[in-house]
Amino acid sequence: MISKLPRWVEYGSFILAFVAGLVNSIGLLGVSHQSISHLSGLATLLGTGIINSNYSEVVHLALILLSFLCGSIISGYFVRSGSLKLGRNYSGLLMLEAIFLIGSIYFLSDSLSFGHYLASAACGLQNALATTYSGAIIRTTHVTGIFTDLGIMLGAKLRGEDFDKRKALLFLLIIAGFIIGGSVGAYFFSYLKFYALLIPACICIFLALSYSIYNKNITSNLG
Repeated sequence: MISKLPRWVEYGSFILAFVAGLVNSIGLLGVSHQSISHLSGLATLLGTGIINSNYSEVVHLALILLSFLCGSIISGYFVRSGSLKLGRNYSGLLMLEAIFLIGSIYFLSDSLSFGHYLASAACGLQNALATTYSGAIIRTTHVTGIFTDLGIMLGAKLRGEDFDKRKALLFLLIIAGFIIGGSVGAYFFSYLKFYALLIPACICIFLALSYSIYNKNITSNLG
């Protein structure tokens, strides 16, 4: 049941979706109008590039996809569980995401593709932090699945089934976070260019420190 999810998951999901929306808007505005936080469009471009024999673009897009996968692999290795639970390595992974984003600024500012790969790896790492738990599939770097799940819930409600309000709220928070993040990213990119990525990087550092303190306090109280 979604009711088993701790309250911090809802707040954290909103903030992480905000981070992803911010990063993705900067990518769309500054990196050949290509997304960073999700891969569907990139995979399509990869397919068309193969047909059009645009091999340099094919290699570039393949490396972006691989970077996202590598970020997910890192999370999968260190978290070692699909369930959200205190005591996991979330703080360390959020710090690593911040490092990836800060590193991407250096390369993107010099128009080097490696910055795009680092940003994509950061998003893959983040997206793998929260997976399937208590009947909710939480993805914070894209909203296609969230809209789909919300639509399924509304369709079931129209059929007369029970409607999980907390689950719906979680999905709405993720959608809102992603959209608001996109707006904030577009605004700051117009002034700071790729240095706007410092904003999501700092948010990740803040989340990592906050989670460490929260986890330590909970552990102390249980002890």
